[in-house]
Amino acid sequence: MRPLKVLFVSPEVEPFVKVGGLADMVGALPKEIAALGHDARVMCPLYSTTKRVGEWISREEPLGVEVGPETRWARTWETTLPGGKVPAYFIEHDWYFGRAEVYSEASDNPYRFAFFCRAALTLCEQLGWVPDVIHCHDWTTGLLPVMLNTTLRDTTLGKVATVFTIHNLEHQGLAPRALVEFARLPAGEFRSDSLESYGSVNMMKAGLYHSTKLTTVSPTYAQEIRTRDGGFGLDGVLRFRSADLLGILNGIDAAAWDPATDASLPANYSAADFAGKTKCKAALQEKLGLTIDPHVAVYGVVARLVHQKGLDLLGEALGHIVERMHVQFALLGSGDERVEAMFRHAMTRYPGRVGAFVGFNGALSRLVQAGSDFFVMPSRSEPCGLTQMYAMRYGTPPVVRATGGLVDTVSNFVEGGEAGTGFVFREANSAALYQAIGRSCAVYYDRPAEYRAMQLRGMAQDFSWASNAPKYVDAYRWAVESRTGVAP
Repeated sequence: MRPLKVLFVSPEVEPFVKVGGLADMVGALPKEIAALGHDARVMCPLYSTTKRVGEWISREEPLGVEVGPETRWARTWETTLPGGKVPAYFIEHDWYFGRAEVYSEASDNPYRFAFFCRAALTLCEQLGWVPDVIHCHDWTTGLLPVMLNTTLRDTTLGKVATVFTIHNLEHQGLAPRALVEFARLPAGEFRSDSLESYGSVNMMKAGLYHSTKLTTVSPTYAQEIRTRDGGFGLDGVLRFRSADLLGILNGIDAAAWDPATDASLPANYSAADFAGKTKCKAALQEKLGLTIDPHVAVYGVVARLVHQKGLDLLGEALGHIVERMHVQFALLGSGDERVEAMFRHAMTRYPGRVGAFVGFNGALSRLVQAGSDFFVMPSRSEPCGLTQMYAMRYGTPPVVRATGGLVDTVSNFVEGGEAGTGFVFREANSAALYQAIGRSCAVYYDRPAEYRAMQLRGMAQDFSWASNAPKYVDAYRWAVESRTGVAP
């Protein structure tokens, strides 16, 4: 079968600009698609905080974007994804993107990304490069499939297929009806089976209805979002589109996340030699003001402190855990002020046993992964999750709630058995989390051989994109055949 031309359109891409796991996916998957022989390219907005990694070239021809009452002019920069030859285009427009935030708190967010959708398609025309399929990501790109299905249907881009990946259904991109006119879409698209939702434009819903095929970032999440509890009001749409919905587990960049070569760690280690992990543990304890003790069980956390991540459950249980178990906690994150206050209070009340860094630090996040003995993720929902995969790769068994991608990646440890890569609990409450941490703590102290075997099983898991990228190629071919009637 012939190679495909695949365009990734995304609001973030690692290592240039990152808010969450979406950036990791778009920074890694295109390189794997290209390695399989396909022409993969990436388009992203240029924010004021975008890191200009590598060599950048400005295209001489300005980009005229048809939105609103008149043409808006933008500038295009071209570079490549590090570690490969995948072209990456960044669209510069100060009014929409010349700010530090990717997802600004300003009310013009939908207009910014409607502009981006139209700009990405216009750039394809300017480049004279027509992709077979455009891979769209989350609500920010939800209007792009609508544009292809309506105003661009009779142009050179009219047969381009779309694959729309849902990274987090909770964020949907709601906007006033005026967005339809701004995006230069037909007024008739403001209806319940297209853009409209309770009197507003819903950009996520637009992508779900208009994309050729849909994917989620884990198989379990693909099932959860079709239910009333997990669908955030769009479960009916997803049941309607269920024949076109696939759950494909996210991968990780195995070369970038390798404890044997990670230059940010104070010492490297591997499954054959854990000596470096002991040094990382001591460095983590020193960094966060914990008592340096190679024998105490250290529990690590790296997360955004939001309701979805369930860290308030840990905050509620933390005092009981520390007072009744011989453990330490290494916490890294920011977000909900109430949860931040919980962690600060715990750090003050239990000096040497609870250490917290409120904020984000990339090097410290890797040290938490490497230096901890367990990694805690009590998420209420988790479309995929990458940090549990990183933790297992670094020999740190996760303690997770049974939801989304956590179900698909972490198998529950059974005492005396030869299976399990972590500890899984079901109920989203502090009591269930307390019990799971208690079980893990008991294994650490009472069954050290089984604990080490669990570490080795986790490190042996293959979560690389190399194993999952072919599944996306299959999805792309399926989308192209569905759109054109011809198998590529």
